[in-house]
Amino acid sequence: MDFFNTILFPFQWLVSWIMTFFHDGFTFMGMDAASGWTWTLSIVGLVVVIRAALIPVFVKQIKAQRGMQALQPDLRKLQKKYKGKTDQLSRQAMTQEQMALYKKHGTNPFAACLPILIQMPFFFALFTVLNGVSRASETGDTIGEMTAQEVVQFDDAEIFGAPLSSTFLGSFGDNANVSVIILSVIMILAMTASQFITQKQIMAKNMSEEAMQSPFMRQQKLMLYILPLVFGIGGINFPIGVLIYWTTTNIWTMAQQFYVIRRMPTPGSPAAKALAERRAKKGLPMMPLLGEKKADPVPEEVIETKGQRTQPQRKNRKKK
Repeated sequence: MDFFNTILFPFQWLVSWIMTFFHDGFTFMGMDAASGWTWTLSIVGLVVVIRAALIPVFVKQIKAQRGMQALQPDLRKLQKKYKGKTDQLSRQAMTQEQMALYKKHGTNPFAACLPILIQMPFFFALFTVLNGVSRASETGDTIGEMTAQEVVQFDDAEIFGAPLSSTFLGSFGDNANVSVIILSVIMILAMTASQFITQKQIMAKNMSEEAMQSPFMRQQKLMLYILPLVFGIGGINFPIGVLIYWTTTNIWTMAQQFYVIRRMPTPGSPAAKALAERRAKKGLPMMPLLGEKKADPVPEEVIETKGQRTQPQRKNRKKK
């Protein structure tokens, strides 16, 4: 067992256990154990479990993203302060001040990547599990928690005539399978389209005007087109089962973002203004938004009443 597989082994075991758990449950409810739809629903169940477990991380991601947006003005001041200073002491001082800003706003630039980073081991584990099904079926081996019989069942499982363990690239030549090619193309398009729509909605409706003008926004626009392209090209080598997983998780992400944009929008964004208008029409007060910075309380000494200003009084003032 090489180093990569050693790292992935716990994830492979967990992925195979969750899939067999759902497979046994669907079989118990009367579905055919060897049916491709039973295994497809098991993969969907795997997505639901992983994404539901990631909801707390997703909330932290939203707070981190909004914290990063809130500190952009301070970051620009910091960059202006150290502009042109390339000596080591200046760089070190700038780094220390940046870390202080991150601590003050309770965020860091890496928190926004947590959900996808946590998902990647499960994705690679599922890829290796499905990629090894055909070989394990021929040798009679097990894969994680999947018994030899379940491995054979999965290897033979099909949906719309396409085996779940087959890939787009592997369906040409002597092993040509038109069903795999068509289904792969449809799912790759669905996978990339859902990812593009998700990012487009965030940029169009859930970013403040200040964030739209930041350098970070240029990177976001670049990633808007690069990420779907990367997954689209990579998808031609993914087994049908992996495409089902990735398409399902992208649809989950899209629905999750639609909910966040409508119910918990970024402060100052078009979605936040739309939410305020909807609540105003219903006569409801505007609730604090997730990640919104609370306004500092106004000192009692400077509160002005209509027509006069309240003067501060000394508590220990002696009476004449």
